[in-house]
Amino acid sequence: MSQPLAPPFTAETASKKVKVAQDLWNTKDAARVAQAYTPDSIWRNRDHFFQGTAAIQDFLTKKWQTEHHYRLRKELFAFQDNKIAVEFWYENTLTPDESGQWYRTYGLEHWTFDANGKMSSRQETPFQSHKKNDGCKILIK
Repeated sequence: MSQPLAPPFTAETASKKVKVAQDLWNTKDAARVAQAYTPDSIWRNRDHFFQGTAAIQDFLTKKWQTEHHYRLRKELFAFQDNKIAVEFWYENTLTPDESGQWYRTYGLEHWTFDANGKMSSRQETPFQSHKKNDGCKILIK
């Protein structure tokens, strides 16, 4: 069994932690994603502020009910001790079929972890959210 990815982070473990989070979020399973956070985890997502895994699960459930064809990419930006900064971008439509308008959002997240590697704070600040006007479907790999 492998060791959990817990602080203090190295370049290797911080990078792995980011990719594990990316893969987990791309499942769009709000219950599974919420388990990666401490029970009292503090969140900022745009203009939404809330705390706890129940609130996280509720927020993500609502998010993924409206953001169809959601695909997220995360890259390590910086790390130190029990903190990781991440650059992210994701795309989605607001319609269940792929004929609707595509949107892309990108920005930074600041994460803080407890000693066991669960996230105790997630502060997300998107820099840009815009429509993809070229009419082509984009899939982030």
